[in-house]
Amino acid sequence: MSTAAQPLEPRVTETPAEEPSATDLLDTMPWLPCTLTLEVPVVRFTIGDLLALTKGSIVETACHHTSDVPLRVNQLLIGWTEFDVIGDRLAVRITEQA
Repeated sequence: MSTAAQPLEPRVTETPAEEPSATDLLDTMPWLPCTLTLEVPVVRFTIGDLLALTKGSIVETACHHTSDVPLRVNQLLIGWTEFDVIGDRLAVRITEQA
């Protein structure tokens, strides 16, 4: 019996596909709706006070104007903010990320 040398075929090795990171997944969904909330503590506020609110009402808060206010997206704490005024609008400035 003669053993003829058979040509070697290239061997294909499959590398596992890399799973996309959470950041990559978020970049593919910029349209995903979310709810942004700020938690401002209010002192001595009753249901009657809530019902009496009208445009231009002022509500006293329990935080100093420079205190950081928790910022949440879909109930998940993502950072802290402080209030700022830009022109005639009230805004929040992110001061720290969670």
